[in-house]
Amino acid sequence: MRTLFKLLTLWLAGAAVSIAAAAPRPFDQAAFDKAVAAGGPVIVQFHADWCPTCRAQKPVVEQVLNEPPMKPVQFFVADFDTEKALKKALRVSQQSTFVVFKGGKEVTRSTGQTTRPGIEVVFAQAL
Repeated sequence: MRTLFKLLTLWLAGAAVSIAAAAPRPFDQAAFDKAVAAGGPVIVQFHADWCPTCRAQKPVVEQVLNEPPMKPVQFFVADFDTEKALKKALRVSQQSTFVVFKGGKEVTRSTGQTTRPGIEVVFAQAL
Protein backbone atom coordinates (compact mmCIF):
# COMPACT_ATOMS: atom_id res chain seq x y z
CA MET A 1 0.00 0.00 0.00
CA ARG A 2 2.84 2.39 0.79
CA THR A 3 4.43 1.66 -2.57
CA LEU A 4 1.16 2.48 -4.32
CA PHE A 5 0.90 5.72 -2.35
CA LYS A 6 4.49 6.67 -3.27
CA LEU A 7 3.86 5.93 -6.95
CA LEU A 8 0.66 7.99 -6.91
CA THR A 9 2.47 10.86 -5.19
CA LEU A 10 5.28 10.77 -7.77
CA TRP A 11 2.77 10.65 -10.64
CA LEU A 12 0.85 13.64 -9.27
CA ALA A 13 4.08 15.59 -8.80
CA GLY A 14 5.06 14.80 -12.38
CA ALA A 15 1.65 15.91 -13.64
CA ALA A 16 2.00 19.18 -11.75
CA VAL A 17 5.42 19.80 -13.32
CA SER A 18 4.01 19.04 -16.79
CA ILE A 19 1.16 21.47 -16.29
CA ALA A 20 3.52 24.14 -14.96
CA ALA A 21 5.89 23.68 -17.91
CA ALA A 22 3.06 24.23 -20.38
CA ALA A 23 1.67 27.31 -18.66
CA PRO A 24 1.86 30.70 -20.37
CA ARG A 25 4.22 33.12 -18.67
CA PRO A 26 4.60 36.88 -18.81
CA PHE A 27 7.03 38.12 -21.44
CA ASP A 28 10.60 38.58 -20.24
CA GLN A 29 13.10 39.82 -22.85
CA ALA A 30 16.10 37.91 -21.47
CA ALA A 31 14.19 34.62 -21.17
CA PHE A 32 12.68 35.11 -24.63
CA ASP A 33 16.07 35.86 -26.21
CA LYS A 34 17.59 32.80 -24.55
CA ALA A 35 14.72 30.54 -25.65
CA VAL A 36 14.86 31.71 -29.28
CA ALA A 37 18.67 31.46 -29.37
CA ALA A 38 18.45 27.89 -28.06
CA GLY A 39 16.35 27.03 -31.11
CA GLY A 40 13.52 25.38 -29.24
CA PRO A 41 9.83 25.95 -29.89
CA VAL A 42 8.79 29.43 -28.75
CA ILE A 43 5.48 31.26 -29.10
CA VAL A 44 4.73 34.86 -28.18
CA GLN A 45 1.17 36.06 -27.83
CA PHE A 46 0.45 39.78 -27.94
CA HIS A 47 -2.40 40.13 -25.47
CA ALA A 48 -4.48 43.08 -24.28
CA ASP A 49 -6.86 42.79 -21.33
CA TRP A 50 -9.37 45.06 -23.08
CA CYS A 51 -9.42 42.90 -26.24
CA PRO A 52 -12.44 40.56 -26.61
CA THR A 53 -10.53 38.36 -29.09
CA CYS A 54 -7.66 37.98 -26.62
CA ARG A 55 -10.14 37.00 -23.90
CA ALA A 56 -11.64 34.38 -26.22
CA GLN A 57 -8.16 33.03 -27.01
CA LYS A 58 -7.11 32.56 -23.39
CA PRO A 59 -9.00 29.34 -22.47
CA VAL A 60 -8.27 27.80 -25.87
CA VAL A 61 -4.56 28.58 -25.56
CA GLU A 62 -4.44 27.02 -22.09
CA GLN A 63 -6.17 23.86 -23.36
CA VAL A 64 -3.84 23.51 -26.34
CA LEU A 65 -0.70 24.14 -24.27
CA ASN A 66 -1.73 21.41 -21.82
CA GLU A 67 -1.66 18.77 -24.57
CA PRO A 68 1.41 16.49 -24.29
CA PRO A 69 2.94 17.46 -27.67
CA MET A 70 3.08 21.11 -26.54
CA LYS A 71 5.17 20.36 -23.45
CA PRO A 72 8.47 21.64 -24.94
CA VAL A 73 6.93 24.93 -26.12
CA GLN A 74 7.97 28.06 -24.26
CA PHE A 75 4.96 30.36 -24.38
CA PHE A 76 5.26 34.05 -23.55
CA VAL A 77 2.40 36.52 -23.14
CA ALA A 78 3.46 40.03 -24.13
CA ASP A 79 1.32 42.97 -23.08
CA PHE A 80 0.27 44.64 -26.32
CA ASP A 81 0.05 48.06 -24.67
CA THR A 82 3.42 48.09 -22.90
CA GLU A 83 5.83 45.92 -24.95
CA LYS A 84 6.39 48.60 -27.59
CA ALA A 85 10.00 47.62 -28.41
CA LEU A 86 9.00 44.00 -28.92
CA LYS A 87 6.07 45.01 -31.13
CA LYS A 88 8.43 47.08 -33.25
CA ALA A 89 11.12 44.40 -33.42
CA LEU A 90 8.62 41.73 -34.50
CA ARG A 91 6.55 44.12 -36.64
CA VAL A 92 3.32 43.38 -34.78
CA SER A 93 0.54 45.89 -35.27
CA GLN A 94 -2.45 44.15 -33.72
CA GLN A 95 -3.29 42.51 -30.42
CA SER A 96 -4.36 38.83 -30.43
CA THR A 97 -1.29 37.99 -32.53
CA PHE A 98 0.76 34.81 -32.09
CA VAL A 99 4.35 34.81 -33.37
CA VAL A 100 5.84 31.31 -33.61
CA PHE A 101 9.56 30.45 -33.61
CA LYS A 102 11.38 27.23 -34.41
CA GLY A 103 15.11 26.76 -34.84
CA GLY A 104 15.72 30.35 -33.78
CA LYS A 105 13.63 31.82 -36.60
CA GLU A 106 10.06 32.97 -37.01
CA VAL A 107 8.10 30.29 -38.87
CA THR A 108 4.56 31.67 -38.81
CA ARG A 109 2.22 34.15 -37.20
CA SER A 110 -1.52 34.48 -36.79
CA THR A 111 -3.81 37.29 -35.72
CA GLY A 112 -7.34 36.95 -34.38
CA GLN A 113 -7.45 33.15 -34.34
CA THR A 114 -9.87 31.88 -31.66
CA THR A 115 -10.82 28.33 -32.69
CA ARG A 116 -9.06 25.38 -31.17
CA PRO A 117 -8.29 23.71 -34.53
CA GLY A 118 -6.90 26.98 -35.88
CA ILE A 119 -4.72 27.63 -32.83
CA GLU A 120 -3.49 24.02 -32.85
CA VAL A 121 -2.36 24.36 -36.47
CA VAL A 122 -0.49 27.59 -35.68
CA PHE A 123 1.15 26.23 -32.53
CA ALA A 124 2.12 22.96 -34.24
CA GLN A 125 4.43 24.98 -36.50
CA ALA A 126 6.71 25.47 -33.49
CA LEU A 127 7.31 21.72 -33.13
